[in-house]
Formats: sequence, C-alpha cells, structure tokens
Amino acid sequence: MEYDVLRENGKIAHENNHFLKDHGVRSADIMGSIGSGKTSLIIKMAEKLIAKGIRVGAIAGDVTGDDDFKRMASAGISVVNCNTGHECHLDAVMVRKTLKKMDLHSIDVLLIENVGNLVCPADFPLGADMRAVVISTTEGDDMVRKHPDIFLHSDVAIVNKTDIAKYVDVDVSVIKDDYSKLTGSLMMECSVKEDKGVDGIISALKLW
Repeated sequence: MEYDVLRENGKIAHENNHFLKDHGVRSADIMGSIGSGKTSLIIKMAEKLIAKGIRVGAIAGDVTGDDDFKRMASAGISVVNCNTGHECHLDAVMVRKTLKKMDLHSIDVLLIENVGNLVCPADFPLGADMRAVVISTTEGDDMVRKHPDIFLHSDVAIVNKTDIAKYVDVDVSVIKDDYSKLTGSLMMECSVKEDKGVDGIISALKLW
C-alpha cells in the first residue's frame, strides 16, 4: 500500500511539473524544519526576484493557520495558502489542487513552502523543478546525521542563521562536512537576516 501511495504521488508530481512548464513557470520546493527560516528565505528571494522584474508566486504550506501566508502577501508575493489539516507534509495532490487556484500566466517563478518537517517531505516530491532543504544553526550541528534522507532527496542544502552560530555554540563546518560526506556536494551557507548567501541560493535553484 505504501509503495502504491508513493508511486501515485510521483505520477502526479510529474504531471504538476509538466503543467508548470507548460505555463513557463520555474519552481522550487523549499523544505526544512520549523524555525529554520524557510518563510524569511522565500520572502528575501522573492524581493530580489521582483526587483529584477521577475513575477513571483508562492504556496504557503502549513498544517493549519495563515501566518506564513500573511507574511508573504505583505511582501507583495502572489501567494495561496495550503493547509494540510493533519498531514506533516504537502503532497503532489494538494499542490495540484492549489495550482488550479492560481493564475500561472501571471507568474514566472513559483516558490513552494513545505510544512516544517525534516522527515516526511523527503518521500513526497511535489513536481517542482528543484528541491531545497533549509536547516539553521539553532537546531544543532548533528542535523545531517539525524535526518540524512531529506538531504539525499534535495538538490540544494542550506544552513541558515550562520550569523548566530557562535552564540548557539554550533560549528557550521561540522554540518557542512557531514553533508559533504553524505552527498559529495557542498552545503550553502546563508544568513537571511544579514542578506548573505541569498543570491547564490537563487542561482543554485536556477530561478534567475
């Protein structure tokens, strides 16, 4: 049964990707734990893209509520809220239903904020061109070792809040070394608050 669910999700994710491509929309699925800074990163990326004349839309995924939705809307992003109810992740069906509520002809880039979780989202691709996982220094330096699957299922990995690493007694180099050993790739450093590393993330996600 589990295999069938995942296979069906993969099929619909593939359809979502084609649907977005048919409308000329580039897309990224932003995953990460609660408090990692996903919303702040999305808003900062959107501001930079909009400043370059790129039209940005977003899906704010959360179990309940509209706090992130309101923050994105206040930043001038064309955003739709998507509450999962009891589910700890978005899935391709939820995204398909949400896409039908959006005017995709009016956006060039879609940023999907997944539910705050480092486990479940890994198994449920949504159909975005790229997948990113965001962790923060406030979570400790063992996050890659504790949650390897989500890093293996992501195209880009980001460690955020590097500006406060010394205050929470975390060595960023340990996190990056764990990621490199796991994937053979380099983890990106970011401080959204100080606007450091955000341009590089946008480029890595091929959004401009």
